[in-house]
Amino acid sequence: MTTPADPAAPTGPRVPEAVHRRRWAILGVLMLSLLIVVLDNSILNVAIKTISTPAPTGLGATQSELEWAINAYTLVFAGLLFTAGLLGDRLGRKKVLLGGLAVFGLGSAFAAFSGSPGELITFRAVMGLGAAFVMPATLAVLMNVFEREEQPKAIGIWAGGVGLAIAIGPITGGVLLDHFWWGSVFLINVPIVLLALVLMLWLVPDSRDPNPGRVDPVGVVLSVVGLVLLVYGIIKGGQLADFTDATVLSTIGAGLAVLVAFVVFEKRSDHPSIDVTYFRNKVFSAAIAAIALVFFALMGVTFFAVFYTQSVRGYSPLQTGLLMLPLAAAQMIFAPRARLVVDRIGNKATTTAGLLVIAATLAAFAALDAGTPIWILEVIFFLMGTGMAHIMTPVSVVIMQALPREKAGSASALSNTFRQLGGALGIAVLGSVLSTAYRTGIEDKLGALPPALRHTAGESIEATLGIADKLGPRGESLVTPAHDAFLHAMHITALWGAGVAVLGAVVVALFLPGKPPAAQGTQDEQELSHTRS
Repeated sequence: MTTPADPAAPTGPRVPEAVHRRRWAILGVLMLSLLIVVLDNSILNVAIKTISTPAPTGLGATQSELEWAINAYTLVFAGLLFTAGLLGDRLGRKKVLLGGLAVFGLGSAFAAFSGSPGELITFRAVMGLGAAFVMPATLAVLMNVFEREEQPKAIGIWAGGVGLAIAIGPITGGVLLDHFWWGSVFLINVPIVLLALVLMLWLVPDSRDPNPGRVDPVGVVLSVVGLVLLVYGIIKGGQLADFTDATVLSTIGAGLAVLVAFVVFEKRSDHPSIDVTYFRNKVFSAAIAAIALVFFALMGVTFFAVFYTQSVRGYSPLQTGLLMLPLAAAQMIFAPRARLVVDRIGNKATTTAGLLVIAATLAAFAALDAGTPIWILEVIFFLMGTGMAHIMTPVSVVIMQALPREKAGSASALSNTFRQLGGALGIAVLGSVLSTAYRTGIEDKLGALPPALRHTAGESIEATLGIADKLGPRGESLVTPAHDAFLHAMHITALWGAGVAVLGAVVVALFLPGKPPAAQGTQDEQELSHTRS
C-alpha cells in the first residue's frame, strides 16, 4: 500500500506527469520492439518450406533441422528470460531493451547469410539471446508508465500488437520470398531494429527495481541444459519414429533429471532464477499453465499448417501469409476488448471459453483434406484467433498484477518463459507426433526407392516430394501417397493439440477466479481513484 509522506497532502500518482503524458507514444515504441520478436517467428513459419528446399533455393534443411531452427530461438529465449528480467530490474529496463535489440539485429543479419542449416540454427540462438532481453523489458516498462487502472487496457493493446505481428509476418515473408532469397526474411528485421533503437532513446524512460534480485548463473545453466536435452530427445524420437531407442530414452531421461535438479536447486537458493514460492498461489499457477498449454497446442499446429497449405494445397508463401490473416485479424479485433468480457463474466469463464474454442478449432483440422473448401480453413483460423485473444489478455493481467509493480520484470519473464517453453515443447512433441505418424503412413510406399533414400524420404512430406521431383516421371507415383500420409499425420497431431487445449480449459476452470464482487478492489486502487478525481 502507498502511504503519503505528509498526512495533509493527498497521495500523488505513482507515474511522473511527464511520463504519463507520453505513455501512449511509449506504448507504441514498446509494441514496435515486441513486433520484431513476434514478427520473426511468424515470418519463419511461412519460410520453413522454402528453407527445406535444396540449394540454391533453400538450405535443404530436414524436418528435424527445421524444428531446431525454431527451437534454438525459443529455448535460448525461454532459458534466459527470467535472468534477463532480473538484469532489467537491476541495470535498468531501457538499457536492457537497447542491448537486446542490438543483439537481435546482429543475429538477424548473420542468420540471413547462413550457408548451412547448422549456421542458421546457431544464429537463431543468437537472436533468441537478444529477444530474451527485449520481451520482458517491454511489459515491465509498460507496467511502470501506466497507472494501475489503465494497465488492463494497455496490456490488451500490447497483446493486440502480437496479433498485428502475426498478420504482418506471413504476408511480409510471402512478399519477400516471391521476390528475394530466403535470407531476406531475417534481413528485414535490421531496419525495424534501427528505427526502434532511435525511438527508444528519444521516448522511453528508464526504470529499475530498487531492491533487485541477484543473478543465478547455476540456475540458468541447469534450466537451459535440461530443456535442450529434453527437446533434443523428443525431436530425435520423432526423426527416428522410435521413442524406445536407447539414445532417445537416455537423452529425455537426462533432460528430466537435470530439470529436477534445477527445481531442487531453486528451492534451496536464496536468489533463485525462478522463485518457486510464486507457484504456491493456485491462481498464478493456473494462469501460467494456461499460457504454456495454449502455446504448446498453437505452435505445434502452426508448424504443420504451413505444410498443409503449401505442400498439399499448392499455395505460394505469399498466399499462405494471406490465408493466415483471419487468425491475426481476430486477435487485433478482440485482444483489446477482451477485458470488457472479463468485466462482464470474469476471468474463469472468459479464459475457459477461449481454451475450449481453441480445442474445437484444433480438432477441426482433423476434418480437413486435400479438397476441403479453403473458406473453411479461414473460419477455423478466425475462431482460433478469437479464442487466443480471450486467453492472452485476461491471463496476462492476472499474472502481471499478482506481483508488486517493482517485480514487473520478473512477472513478465515468468509469463514469457512458460509461453516460450510451451511453444518449444509443442513444436518438439507435436512435430515428433507428425513425423512419426507420417513415416508410419509412407514407409510401405517407399519400397521401390534405393535403400539409402528410404530413410530420408520418410522423414517429412517435403523430403518425399523432393526425392520424387529428382526421380522425374518415376517419382510421380509418390506424390499422392505423400499427401495422404501427411493428411493422416496432420489429423492425429491436431487431435493431440486439441487434447492439450482441453486440459488447459480444465485447469483454468478449476483454479482461476470467477467474477469478483463489484465492490472489490485494493486499497491502493481506491486511494489512486480518489486522488485522480
